[in-house]
Amino acid sequence: MAMGLIRMWVAVVLLGVLSGSPRDGGLPDRHGAGNVTSGVSTAAPTPSSVLQAGKLIALTFDDGPRPYVLFGSKGAYPAPGLADVLDKNGVKATFFVVGWRLTPKTWGDRHEEENIGVTCIDAAKQLAGRGYEFEDHTFSHIELRTAERKKGEQWVLHDVARGAEVIKAVTGVQPRYFRPPDWLISKDARSELERAGYRILTISSGKPMALRDVNSLDYLCAGRHPVGCPKPSLEDGVLKQVEQREKKGIYTHILAFHELSTTAAIMPQLINDLKARGYRFLTLAEYMKLVGSQGQ
Repeated sequence: MAMGLIRMWVAVVLLGVLSGSPRDGGLPDRHGAGNVTSGVSTAAPTPSSVLQAGKLIALTFDDGPRPYVLFGSKGAYPAPGLADVLDKNGVKATFFVVGWRLTPKTWGDRHEEENIGVTCIDAAKQLAGRGYEFEDHTFSHIELRTAERKKGEQWVLHDVARGAEVIKAVTGVQPRYFRPPDWLISKDARSELERAGYRILTISSGKPMALRDVNSLDYLCAGRHPVGCPKPSLEDGVLKQVEQREKKGIYTHILAFHELSTTAAIMPQLINDLKARGYRFLTLAEYMKLVGSQGQ
């Protein structure tokens, strides 16, 4: 009985998070347009729709907000601010943020990150005001399949809901997309979240390539002595993946990065190279509208 009440409570929270009115940042009720709960069409991409969309990039960053990455590090290893790089290049990106960071007086991990005098909440508010998109990457950033085995499915659903709640509280906009940490989530938990209206990002080959994340592997390039970073460089590794997809006729890509100083450093050249190839950059929501979507 108690378990059923918990499940019902989580479902109500998730549905409340995802089904608000357009005015308060929720999804509009599109009658007859696919999944009414999510407000996003469930039609699969067709060759004609992809051709009409053109060459598109949805640039996404996980694990923030990290103010020292977004606005630049002033410590022993100065680095450019990611937000400034994006602004200078006219690129609007999507940030999959971690809920615990969006709590009062939090500026990051005290053991690993630099305090530049800007809280994560202030960083998110600044970026939201500049037109960037914020989506859900859980509250805790714990790997969800392991968490479910230890704590149960309801804990997982609640963790996703908590992440969505703090994003809405800070930005005023309901998140509609969810990327699990390391893309790992059980089939049952995925189904529950989809029923609540979430679009779940994936690297699974079961999805059309245009709707599959491109794993940049940038986390392998972080730190002073990285191991496994793509050769000859992270930028070249990403461009190689794009080229491989182009050979298969795919010219629309969701690029998955992380809020890392090493990633921010390669963004100016990567953006320039992709623009030179004819690509334009969109937020994830804009990308999905143009490319099309398929039920997850």
